[in-house]
Amino acid sequence: MKIEFKISLATLLIFAGVTYSSAQILTKEDSLSAGLTGRTNNYSVLSGYGEAKVNYDLGSKTGTANLTRNVMFFGHKFSNNVFFFSELELENAKVASGTKGEISMEQFFLKFSLNPSNYIITGLFTPRIGLINENHLSTTFNGNDRPFIEQKVIPSTWREIGVAYYGSSNKIRGLNYSTALFNGLNSKNFAFGSGIRKGRMAGSYAPASNIAISGALLYYIGNFRIQYSSYFGGSAGLDKKESDSLGLKSGAFATPISLNEANIRFSNSLYEWKAMLAVIKISDAEKINKAYKSNTPEIIYGGYVEAGLHLLYLINKDSKKDLTVFSRLESLDLNYKIPTNAFKDDYQNQLISISGITFAPTKGVVIKADYVWQKTGKYNQSLYKTNPYSATLPFNTTNSYVNIGFGYSF
Repeated sequence: MKIEFKISLATLLIFAGVTYSSAQILTKEDSLSAGLTGRTNNYSVLSGYGEAKVNYDLGSKTGTANLTRNVMFFGHKFSNNVFFFSELELENAKVASGTKGEISMEQFFLKFSLNPSNYIITGLFTPRIGLINENHLSTTFNGNDRPFIEQKVIPSTWREIGVAYYGSSNKIRGLNYSTALFNGLNSKNFAFGSGIRKGRMAGSYAPASNIAISGALLYYIGNFRIQYSSYFGGSAGLDKKESDSLGLKSGAFATPISLNEANIRFSNSLYEWKAMLAVIKISDAEKINKAYKSNTPEIIYGGYVEAGLHLLYLINKDSKKDLTVFSRLESLDLNYKIPTNAFKDDYQNQLISISGITFAPTKGVVIKADYVWQKTGKYNQSLYKTNPYSATLPFNTTNSYVNIGFGYSF
């Protein structure tokens, strides 16, 4: 099966309006970041978010219930120019032997405001890549799961240690820009079927001998949010002797990984839509496979389009509640192009449809229900010990699931 899915950003941009719109203040963390907290110094903020869901597999007729994540935010204002931000996350309810639970720092950085339009952060942070990586609260996206493109292609939530600069233009209203320098990925940890996700270091003994840079342009105009971001970084992190023994290059940008993405979002009181396209290039994939036998691809891509309608606005334009009916179509291929020493797996070529409702009875709370339909190619049996879909049922190229859950943020 060959799935081709391309989004022309230029085509979408012609619908853009002419008025400026700014990012929304959703939580106390946002207020602290925007400088909207109390005027006095030594001002602390407690905030957080979380989500839980029940998943039912219509093929195997089995279900699971899970507290997906609970995140507590603590921030502090030292002065009008210096702030501290931190988030501690618990995934899957508990950490114990045999469980998939995890406790980790999602962010931990200092922010230095240079003026109202420019600031610098340093520490563990999420760079501005994609829609979800920076703004991943469950109240900001439809569906119980984050878009698959921003899990499997863009490995959200992606955080590393470094320094970043953020600014906004005084001449072009609504134009924001950022650039960041941080540690690179570790290609030794790349795993077949998960893209570059397992190469993230998340602030834990990250190799600092290889580095990465990223940059983003973010433009608010009318009801539109338009963004382009790019990442380039090394993934070896080895000394020259070890690199030579593995047939890899040494240096700050050795064994480079590049990621480019563009996204656009429109929203008003009645309806919303968004689109994204992301591409990863791993130019030394053949050398990585020779060194680590990881079946790493050369090119990974993914994209999606989504549309939603706010039904309650049709009934009562002054309602504080919101009921969104949405549908999203995603396409991705985690081994779109492979080197000569890799094996093709059509299971990695996936088309996914997600449709459902998101009900917000009050600000900061969402109740969600969605139906997920997935179509893949046939899997390469030589690459799997068991059926990647289910060890108890014959493999199907189409599968479907139902999710019901809730989320909160404050």
